[in-house]
Amino acid sequence: MAQYNVGEAKAKLSELVNKALAGEEVVVARDNKPVIRLEPIARGRKRRAPGSARGKVRLASDFDEALPEFDEYLG
Repeated sequence: MAQYNVGEAKAKLSELVNKALAGEEVVVARDNKPVIRLEPIARGRKRRAPGSARGKVRLASDFDEALPEFDEYLG
């Protein structure tokens, strides 16, 4: 774990960000007491996997039949 005081962190912010992105633990301290830790933000959702819902979704047997209310619309 690398620990930097606030003044040093201000001067080396770009370097510390790169270290954090590379997986290093970067801690910033005030009066030699750790106050924050730099870490990357999660990159978002996982990639979708085709077929991951197989067996979980079921369509009704009458799924593609016209609704009764639609007959009134047609006249």
